[in-house]
Amino acid sequence: MRRSCFALLVMILSLLPGRSQAESAPGLPVALAEFSYLDTSGEATDQSAEHQARLQAFMAALQRDFGADRRFRPVPLACGAAPCSPERMAPDELVKAASDAGAKILVVGGIHKQSTLVEWAKVQAIDIAGDRVLADRLFTFRGDSDEAWNRSEAFLSDELRTALAPIALAVFDFELEDYSAGAASSGETTEDAATLAVATDAVRQLLLKSGRYTLIGTAAADAPAVKTHALHDCDGCDAAIARPLGAAQSLVGVVRRISRTEYMIQFTIRDAATGTVIAEAKSGLRMGADYSWDRGAVRLVEDRLLGEAGR
Repeated sequence: MRRSCFALLVMILSLLPGRSQAESAPGLPVALAEFSYLDTSGEATDQSAEHQARLQAFMAALQRDFGADRRFRPVPLACGAAPCSPERMAPDELVKAASDAGAKILVVGGIHKQSTLVEWAKVQAIDIAGDRVLADRLFTFRGDSDEAWNRSEAFLSDELRTALAPIALAVFDFELEDYSAGAASSGETTEDAATLAVATDAVRQLLLKSGRYTLIGTAAADAPAVKTHALHDCDGCDAAIARPLGAAQSLVGVVRRISRTEYMIQFTIRDAATGTVIAEAKSGLRMGADYSWDRGAVRLVEDRLLGEAGR
């Protein structure tokens, strides 16, 4: 947009930092200021009450998302008689309120209805002590309905939480299930191991580049299932193995070789604390010898894990 409707948000960047007094408690303390709302659509019908209700539901959902994520701890803002919003408070007062509440991060934002079916959402996350912007996002979404607002909140929430605290992920070495002729006699060869290592490294680099994850080393893992390359068949034991390594999630990948020129790829991501499957996908039958395993693995992760969120 040529004309910014969020000038007050930008002013925050020039403030001196407040002093963080966050208590010793799990999760990064985050203060969510009330988002502003602006309607320049020019529609004849007054929808202010409806929009205010949607904005309140939007903020409540955002608070729930941060509260349900163990990486964060929402802290309430106390702003006296004025709502805690950059639209109604001086920027320095808003930053001070967040600092006094014990927050390390202040999230501010606004929604602008530009036309009947086009809305914009602007959000910034500010490191109070460091006096720097950690995330600055501008989204557009179509539709002015409960469903459209819900989708917008879910997407914005995921993007924001990922930007503030990438998920600590333990990516274990890809493993081989060999159903090809002669597999029983030859087993996993040195060449197989080298090709699996290439696939593992390619997936790790892709995940790291996405910004959604920070990778946890798995070299220290010495459980039998790790040593025997049997994580894909241990009923989710990878989660318990990943947890003491400092990971929040674990990823196990497997190549299923059907023949010397046919294979399938599968990955499973689990919550390290509970063992719950968070994401799982498998490819269709692919053609190509072992030299193409890395391409198949990258394509599957890109399409079914990163691509689902529009990345």
